[in-house]
Amino acid sequence: MNFVEELRWRGMLQDIMPGTEEQLQKEQTTAYVGIDPTADSLHIGHLCGIMMLRHLQRCGHKPIALIGGATGMIGDPSGKSAERNLLTEETLRHNQECIKRQLSKFLDFESDAPNAAELVNNYDWMKDFTFLDFAREIGKLITVNYMMAKDSVKKRFNGEYSQGMSFTEFTYQLLQGYDFVWLNEHKNCLLQMGGSDQWGNITTGIELMRKMNGKTAFALTCPLITKADGGKFGKTESGNIWLDRRYTSPYKFYQFWLNVSDQDAEKYIKIFTSLPKEEIDALTAEHREAPHLRLLQKRLAKEVTVMVHSEEDYQAAVEASNILFGNATAEALHKLDEETFLQVFEGVEQFRISKAELEQGIQPLDLLAVQTSIFPSKGEARKMMQANGFSMNKEKLTDTQTAIDSKALLNGKYILFQKGKKNYYLIVAE
Repeated sequence: MNFVEELRWRGMLQDIMPGTEEQLQKEQTTAYVGIDPTADSLHIGHLCGIMMLRHLQRCGHKPIALIGGATGMIGDPSGKSAERNLLTEETLRHNQECIKRQLSKFLDFESDAPNAAELVNNYDWMKDFTFLDFAREIGKLITVNYMMAKDSVKKRFNGEYSQGMSFTEFTYQLLQGYDFVWLNEHKNCLLQMGGSDQWGNITTGIELMRKMNGKTAFALTCPLITKADGGKFGKTESGNIWLDRRYTSPYKFYQFWLNVSDQDAEKYIKIFTSLPKEEIDALTAEHREAPHLRLLQKRLAKEVTVMVHSEEDYQAAVEASNILFGNATAEALHKLDEETFLQVFEGVEQFRISKAELEQGIQPLDLLAVQTSIFPSKGEARKMMQANGFSMNKEKLTDTQTAIDSKALLNGKYILFQKGKKNYYLIVAE
């Protein structure tokens, strides 16, 4: 497989250094992507770079994931308006371990194949590099004029951002450039990849390598992913969409992909899955025939959720979605854990009642029309229950005489009522 061609049809190629494609076709090539370890989980903003490494490995080349332990202590000025917090070594090591576990779902680190993936941390080679050595060996090779010409630096100086830039951040491109030199010398790495905002930093590395040891290196970048409406990809009202279930549950993760627009689904299914071109083209054509079925979104959500979480998590997310939008059973409702339950019914009108009172038992009509306002009157509640139009915990409720007690509670705390097909109400017993 031709890696550059693979990126091209997937819409994942922005800039490419002349000679890069020829190098990749000539022999197995080692390439790296840098990952910022400022959190102990990756989020979907990292996914494009990770998928580049995944496609690279599938095409027979060797991927290196570089954890920026040293550079993460400084902060990349590209696209940032302020300096980031500096991390301790202990935090960086913890973050690195968590990130490796996530990456191993995308890349083969364990096999004895010649193109098995590797994970490195630039803190390991930078921590003993003294300032004097750095100034003498690296600083003298790149002029300030060259560094000032980079977009990431110019934007800070030209008032687009008001904070200016510290010397610490100014040195970032030299540190990233030296990573490329080190990886070339120790891992025979010839290619650096990243988002298009990294082009300036990547080319500094190529220039540094040329000056230090006369070697030629290569670069390619992917476009920054955007949404069709111009909004920032991966950001929601509640913040980042994380790959770790502690921060974004599999249900919410699945819902994010399921709810993208048709235009975005056509773009994202190429970037964030490993599905072949023929299958994606066929799916896209089928989707355009009947967009209301949301075939692309469903397949995209399945592929990414299984890849990041698991088949079981995907099935559970589908079941949870069906509870709200489909004909799910009471059994499916009882299987939901509390966190997913609350996420499924986020925004549903809630009523609070006393748990002690519920343990004694409450008459259905009192509960529905007196202690809560699910119905405006007992008469209306009785009429709808007798007409078979009312459910409790996904089971029809027609008996107006038998008291409802704590046995009805889901997760020991909730009762779900449904009026007609779409109107849900949640009782919380406290």
